[in-house]
Amino acid sequence: MRRRVKRPGGQFWVNVGLMALFVAGIWAIGLVRYADEVPATIKDANTKTDAIVVLTGGSGRVNEGLALLDRDLAGKLFISGVYRGLDVRKLLQLARRNTVGLEARIGIGNAINTTGNATETGEWARRQKIKSIRLVTAAYHMPRSLLEFNRILTADIRIVPHPVFPSQFRATGWWRWRGSARLAISEYHKYLVARAEMLLM
Repeated sequence: MRRRVKRPGGQFWVNVGLMALFVAGIWAIGLVRYADEVPATIKDANTKTDAIVVLTGGSGRVNEGLALLDRDLAGKLFISGVYRGLDVRKLLQLARRNTVGLEARIGIGNAINTTGNATETGEWARRQKIKSIRLVTAAYHMPRSLLEFNRILTADIRIVPHPVFPSQFRATGWWRWRGSARLAISEYHKYLVARAEMLLM
């Protein structure tokens, strides 16, 4: 009988394959756990706070913040991530809102990412002596937003999450829809990067 000759390095590639499967498994478990953190409902819709903070970047967020301001759930509204050069009056016109009485209650920032949102919100909150905020952003963006805001804002500022639910993300059975799955994976990767940055600080 002919003896089988072991190929050099064969075990190395087996080990590489096993390691890749292990890493993929950990990644998949983390993704599922992240998706479980995405809120499916607004758990606290009525508690008043000192301010409402809206993170721009998706449909429905600014209008939701303005609606909350109309309900007097806060005395002030801060919209973070507005395009440079866009003032409050123009923003209200774009949102088809009457500017009377609202301009003095609204502040805007021009951050370009979630870390910037948290940083400029923290600076604004300190100037305004804000002690509690209602944070308005998309449900799929909320876990990363809370991570960044809890890291950057002072511990004495209470955060009430207020998710909005854009039509492009299906929270139930998200893995069955290509757009929702792509969005969930993208946000999960950004969340992992934010976690890693926190550990390296």
